[in-house]
Amino acid sequence: MIAHCPHCQKKLQLSPNVESGLRMLSPGKSLRISCPQCGRAILLDASVMAPPQASAKTTDTPTPHPTDQQVTPPPPPDLSALNDDVYAGKTIIEDIPKVLILMPDSPDCRLISEAMETIGYQTAFVPSAEAAMEKMQFINYASVILHSHYEGSLLESGIFHQFMRTMSMNKRRYIFYILIGPEFHTMYDLEALACSANLVVNDKDLPQLAIILRTAIPQYEGMFGAIMQEMSALGR
Repeated sequence: MIAHCPHCQKKLQLSPNVESGLRMLSPGKSLRISCPQCGRAILLDASVMAPPQASAKTTDTPTPHPTDQQVTPPPPPDLSALNDDVYAGKTIIEDIPKVLILMPDSPDCRLISEAMETIGYQTAFVPSAEAAMEKMQFINYASVILHSHYEGSLLESGIFHQFMRTMSMNKRRYIFYILIGPEFHTMYDLEALACSANLVVNDKDLPQLAIILRTAIPQYEGMFGAIMQEMSALGR
């Protein structure tokens, strides 16, 4: 199916993987993709899928009687759509953004997972910080969520947080790093900056996490999306 980016109006051709993901969405859920032209987020839900076409009813056609009149055959099909320039503005979207969640299994963890799936992320979990660091060597995650008590009572002593803080900016700038814990003030940018994160959220605000993300992520992409696109084009 063909859709348009609501930001730059680029024509997008959704891949079979994305269309399959849209069909499996629960009511009220949406799928988040990134426009390959402008890099901004696009939220899709099942309503963008074309309804299945009703099968045409077969009817018995009467046998034509031969006549003396000459029947004009239909013209050959129009092949202009095969020209390269017709598809020059279309891009196949394959990747669905992934989020890695480091948090013990709990009702709060399930709240986080549901919120991320609502805005179109695929969620992944790991049993340890070491396993998370290993997975990040081979998988590009659009977002990483760490609970401050995942490795103990102090965030600063955790090896995964130090791993994120010292990560090369060639990779780090493309990861939306979220810290969650009872000590944080939700959406306090100065606190997030001090912790080398993109967003901080207090535990008590997790029921509103989907709304928080719908506000924070577009703000971040609006501020840095163009810069990151240029850096990516330069291979940095």
